[in-house]
Amino acid sequence: MFSVRALSLKPTNSGLRNRAVSLMSRRKKSALTTKDTEVVSSNTSSSGVPVAKCLLAAAAGVGTVSAVAALVENSTASSVPAFDPKGQRYDAESFGGRFSRMLLACDPSLLMYTEEQVRESQQMVLDYQQFLAKNNNDPAAHRQLWEAKRVSESAVHPDTGDVIPRPFRMSGYVFYNGPVCVAMVASQSTLPLLFWSWINQSQNALVNYYNRNAASTMTNETLAKSYAAAVGSALCVAFGLATVIQKRFDAQKAKSMLRWVAFPSAVVASSLNCYIVRSPEMDSGIPLLDQHGNDVLPGETSQEAATRGVHSTTLSRALLQAPVYFLPPLLVSSGPLKQVVTKNPALTVPVTTFLLLASFGVGLPATVAIFPQIAEIPSEQVEDKFKHLRNPKTQQPYQAFYYNKGL
Repeated sequence: MFSVRALSLKPTNSGLRNRAVSLMSRRKKSALTTKDTEVVSSNTSSSGVPVAKCLLAAAAGVGTVSAVAALVENSTASSVPAFDPKGQRYDAESFGGRFSRMLLACDPSLLMYTEEQVRESQQMVLDYQQFLAKNNNDPAAHRQLWEAKRVSESAVHPDTGDVIPRPFRMSGYVFYNGPVCVAMVASQSTLPLLFWSWINQSQNALVNYYNRNAASTMTNETLAKSYAAAVGSALCVAFGLATVIQKRFDAQKAKSMLRWVAFPSAVVASSLNCYIVRSPEMDSGIPLLDQHGNDVLPGETSQEAATRGVHSTTLSRALLQAPVYFLPPLLVSSGPLKQVVTKNPALTVPVTTFLLLASFGVGLPATVAIFPQIAEIPSEQVEDKFKHLRNPKTQQPYQAFYYNKGL
């Protein structure tokens, strides 16, 4: 009896093994759970946007654009032409001249001038003859006058004379619109992409409005309809492409491909935005000017010139998207930069920020410079009411007319 009871209480080798296996299993599960938590925590930490590094990258990008503009201005200081208040420092007939002019016009450092300083520069240009006489017509004085003209033109609308708010100036594009473009490229889900697309196109609509040819009148109703159509098209394109990508690819692949959605959506949306907002000009027309900027037929406008101006500006806005939304993602996803961001994923957004702002600052002047702001149109291609006009000074028929196409 005792022996049987003792035998039943004595643990067997099989029981010991089962208990050991059970204990080891629980320890492994606990270790795996802890490890998984650490991995998730690590991934969450690495996926967060490094704000400080992004701010430094943004500052470096803006600073690079200003440095390039200063380099161009200083490199041409020795060949400054005689100042002409209605002329241009750089050759408007060549792409290089227009690019240099637009690069200096888009210089973010111009935002640092106060309205008082802008008005002082404007007055200096108006009193240029006295200024040159006071400085004995010194070449340095001519350079000062060209710089004063650059400062005033960067902030004052050429048609109305009003000061344009900083976020909607050409010099404010890199500083204010650049971070919005970075947010679009960095968006890895549909909702952030739609939100930043809306912000981007809203700002673009206001830039188009403040830099339009103000000689044409537009009602508030027309502006509201144009804005709604422009922003609506932007969101539809962005949402449509994002939806297709998320349905056709797995989550990881779709997440990486969403960075490319900003490019085609921005091309279509920005083009439509510019065209719709400025399309009323094609109905109302814009004034035609002579080579000195004088209205050749006050009170009359040309629909042909307005149509050309809107079409060329729309095309330049479409081309503008390539250096902004296509080049930075391409550089980050290939070559040596790909190895850098692969080893240090936290650097992806800062590197993209710098590349986008720098390429934006150089690409914007390049695309705008494709077409001159003051464009020429042959006299035989305008409306009949302009064809037989004569120059009041020479009494000769005009061979060509000019118009402000806007930016």
